[in-house]
Amino acid sequence: MKISKKLYSYYLIWPALLIYSIFFVLPALIGLFYSFTDWRLDRETIKFIGWDNFERIFTDKTLLLAMKNTCIFAVVTVLGKNLLGIALAVGLNMKLKSKNFLRAIFYSPSILSVLVISIVFTPMLRSEGTINRIFDAVGLHSLSQAWLTNPSIVIWTVAAVSIWQHTGFQMAIYLAGLQSISKDYYEAATIDGAGSWRSFVSITLPLLLPAININLMLTLIGGLKVFSEVFVLTGGGPGNASQVVGTIILRSFGEGSWGLGTAVNTLLFAAVTIIAIPLLIFMRRKEVSE
Repeated sequence: MKISKKLYSYYLIWPALLIYSIFFVLPALIGLFYSFTDWRLDRETIKFIGWDNFERIFTDKTLLLAMKNTCIFAVVTVLGKNLLGIALAVGLNMKLKSKNFLRAIFYSPSILSVLVISIVFTPMLRSEGTINRIFDAVGLHSLSQAWLTNPSIVIWTVAAVSIWQHTGFQMAIYLAGLQSISKDYYEAATIDGAGSWRSFVSITLPLLLPAININLMLTLIGGLKVFSEVFVLTGGGPGNASQVVGTIILRSFGEGSWGLGTAVNTLLFAAVTIIAIPLLIFMRRKEVSE
């Protein structure tokens, strides 16, 4: 009887585990196999070619540029979304009459589709668009840029749009974390003579670590897997200036280079795993130590 009770919870897990294995684990393993082949649309047979696809990834200039852009996008968006998210959460956790309205305003972009965001921002970011007109109107002509057609800044522009859209979501998670912190800590700190900054560093940040951990994971994985923002805003252009790993995978499959596309996807999966898991373990240990 005791054994059957222990196994009861596993019986509930098996259906979901089976579905997950069939539709996620099995395709991932099959994809891993195909990443070591010359699988192409124009070939009837598939030949095992070892590491050739991966060697091509690390020697092709476009693929290397895509990996560089992906890293830039991930770092910029992780920092931007989390720093601005914490700042907004702290500000909107104060006693403001309009805080609920402001929370809704800052959160609302995160529920919009990327396609809608692109329709709004593409005209604004053109050379003759709204942003450059504002700079010109206030005399800041030097700040006017070809935001989506200048190869040196286009990936930074896409990252800025992503930060604008998703910071509100990170803000909501940080707000939930802040509201779970007891006010008794701050009252004790005030009695001890601690100022606002000292209370933030010594009380807020340590107790906010679970929320920071969640947001770091979400933004890091989302940044490394970026696709839709680049696809709808620039399509990887101008030229290949804003190509990222996600758009390279799409292009490879579109050209019929299925083996290469699968290899790039496998490399992306490995990169996300290698970066995310150690960071998760580190942040969990920090939570426990705090």
